[in-house]
Amino acid sequence: MYNYHRTEKYDKRFLSQNFMGPNAMLMLDEITQCVELTKEMRVLDLGCGTGLTSVFLVKEYGVQTFAVDLWITATDNYKRFLQMGVDDLVVPIHADATVELPFADEYFDALISVDSYHYYGNNDDYFEKHLKSLIKKGAPVAIAIPGTKQEMNGIIPDALKPFLDDEGFATLHCIEWWTQILEKHLDDFSIKEMDCTDTAWSDWLATDNPIAKQDIDMMKADNGKYLNLISVTGKRK
Repeated sequence: MYNYHRTEKYDKRFLSQNFMGPNAMLMLDEITQCVELTKEMRVLDLGCGTGLTSVFLVKEYGVQTFAVDLWITATDNYKRFLQMGVDDLVVPIHADATVELPFADEYFDALISVDSYHYYGNNDDYFEKHLKSLIKKGAPVAIAIPGTKQEMNGIIPDALKPFLDDEGFATLHCIEWWTQILEKHLDDFSIKEMDCTDTAWSDWLATDNPIAKQDIDMMKADNGKYLNLISVTGKRK
């Protein structure tokens, strides 16, 4: 069982205003209970969105965090980091994860990615080509992604067709599929459906975000049959 007391102390209004999907901070709280993070580490927070995960990494672990995102500008995230008092330990970076990232080889002591890896890492080549050289051997890796309970091969179930497009659904895969993609890169490999799946989704659906309002009907149609959240943890080989 996981204990989410760390997430519970954050202001719910601040979190809900900055969600971009299922509660990323709650997802991070769960996956970081499966890896070891210490203050002297440099951590790559890849696909950090509005930076909630970076805030959590600094406040809970005191690690130096490099907050990389494509959709949210570095300036927007820097303002949030100032607001939360973590700007001294977070470097906001606007970058595309699918091209060469601007870091030295073996620069990072850990890799974190929450609710973004499925967009760019859902192929056999990504980890080897873009990430492996940046992370030290033996470095902890913790990834949380939306997925499916069984492999759908990009075919949207009839119940979900009104809510999803082919491109987006093609990024979603099951535990067995992700095992084939990532297990070869990680020692102490672990993959499972996240315990916080229902709560993380509920937190998102309760916000005033118009996208969340649309997702309410989608999750009702899904009714727990197809969609889930998946955690992947291990150490870089």
